Amino acid sequence: MEYQFRFNIEKVIDSLLYILDLLEKTVQPTIHSVSKVLYFADKEHLEKYGRFICGDSYYAMKHGPVPSQIYNLLKLVCGDLSPSFQPSAEISEQVLNAFKIDNKHGIKKLRQPNIDFLSDSDMECLNHSVAKYGSLSFAKLTELSHDRAWESADENDLIDVEDIIKTFDDSVEILEHLQNPHP
Repeated sequence: MEYQFRFNIEKVIDSLLYILDLLEKTVQPTIHSVSKVLYFADKEHLEKYGRFICGDSYYAMKHGPVPSQIYNLLKLVCGDLSPSFQPSAEISEQVLNAFKIDNKHGIKKLRQPNIDFLSDSDMECLNHSVAKYGSLSFAKLTELSHDRAWESADENDLIDVEDIIKTFDDSVEILEHLQNPHP
């Protein structure tokens, strides 16, 4: 079954800025570390609250799950825009005014996050993920993100949301809820 979570560009930008704001206090954030922190926050949020924070889809890349649209937005900041991804001028401007890429992999914020776009549950899961995973090395983040959900997909293919849910202890209840959220 396919689950569509609403991709919200304002929430995406401000979630990433929020993660960067927390990470910059202790480490130099990278595209990889931010992607993994978001993956673990999304998993926690899906398990507790039944949705991903930003509504993105994850692909099984060599170094772990990658949020596909967010990755494309960060590639835009790098100047490495994929021909298949053509955001509007407004979205491009929002992203380019929020982030800069340093030395091809480092990511820095150009403004403070607007937490009005984030729910309390979003911030709870982002805070927890940054605290637990934010200071881990590239190798450790890669290892931890190579979970059963990542293993279920071929490299460079979509990770099915059901495969992410199957990594949870209460997977049956969550799948039932998502299939019929208003019984």
